[in-house]
Amino acid sequence: MYLETFTLPIEKEEALIEARMRENDSGYGYIDNIYPCEIFNHKALSEIGFARVTIFYGGNGSGKSTLLNLIAAKLGLNRGAPFNSSELFDAYAQSCGYACGTDDEGFPLRIPNGSRIITSDDVFDYMLAVRTNNEEIADTVERGKAEYARIKFGENVVLHSMEDYEALRQQVQARRKTLSRRMFLRKFAGTEVKLSSNGETAYEFFEEKLKNDTLYCLDEPENSMSPKTQLALMQLLEKMARYCGCQFVIATHSPFLLAMSGARIYDLDASPVTIKNWWELENTRIYYQFFDKYRHLFEE
Repeated sequence: MYLETFTLPIEKEEALIEARMRENDSGYGYIDNIYPCEIFNHKALSEIGFARVTIFYGGNGSGKSTLLNLIAAKLGLNRGAPFNSSELFDAYAQSCGYACGTDDEGFPLRIPNGSRIITSDDVFDYMLAVRTNNEEIADTVERGKAEYARIKFGENVVLHSMEDYEALRQQVQARRKTLSRRMFLRKFAGTEVKLSSNGETAYEFFEEKLKNDTLYCLDEPENSMSPKTQLALMQLLEKMARYCGCQFVIATHSPFLLAMSGARIYDLDASPVTIKNWWELENTRIYYQFFDKYRHLFEE
């Protein structure tokens, strides 16, 4: 494993961070927001031990996304989308610590190049970019159709210089049907990216972006995915962790991702924070109780 442990400032260290930031020569005479102080010490969480797949579980405000952002900041992971920070965040992240694991021969590992944090905003930005790209291509295609007709049926191109050569070559190919309109439009406008439903496109994002031998922090990757697609994502992450040398740190409350094989789950709703099995968590038990209530409908 690349990341073995991560430590958070204890209560005394948090107080020192706040005191230093309140000093006049720090540039801050006051602090509007002490975030992320006083989140984890109240839950007796000072050190996290990692498995190949580690999951932070909890409701909104439990601190699971904050933990991912602290890990990403401390490790210098690549990130696309910005995140909500505060005056104390950078100082707090600097006070955190981490240790990497070792290889089979006992040599220390390092965080691989290309490791990154991926949030739901990254996925939504990807879907928006694909849609925008397709819309631009559609507009260009309309112009391309007119251009193809001009080349094929318009006046003969006269070769005055080498600059006219490409236009003449295209006209000859078009009239000989060696250059179809489809081929011309693909070259002229580009190729549209296949766009599925939001959930399927989100899954395709992870299929494309996840690389072998890399550390990833994933913040609620199940957003916009149907249960079926969440199961497919679970299987993809399990495969990448088991066979492709990846390590995942995930913030989620999806029962499907929580059930990933071998995952170490930190229940951030508990105080103190404890490691639990996925079937012990409140979220999954609510699902179980609901479907168990209507078990007779499934057994008919």
